[in-house]
Amino acid sequence: MDRPTLRILIRGKLDDGRLPLNSIPRISGGPGNGELCDACETVVPKDEFLMEGISPSRGKRPIQFHTRCFYLWDVERRLPVAL
Repeated sequence: MDRPTLRILIRGKLDDGRLPLNSIPRISGGPGNGELCDACETVVPKDEFLMEGISPSRGKRPIQFHTRCFYLWDVERRLPVAL
């Protein structure tokens, strides 16, 4: 998925609450193992790095990202929300 399309997807998920706007206090990472990325909804394979954390707004359910998706989520969540 190209970067502009991924930004639009992430922005939509931030706007409708599927991705949290708040920070994730603790994040960990390691090789993927077939997890589904919460941002782009594609698998994180074993040869890619997975970022994972628990957002207070999502309860105990972890949120998982490809590294590029994590970076874009972090940038997008900090941008002002259009009203």
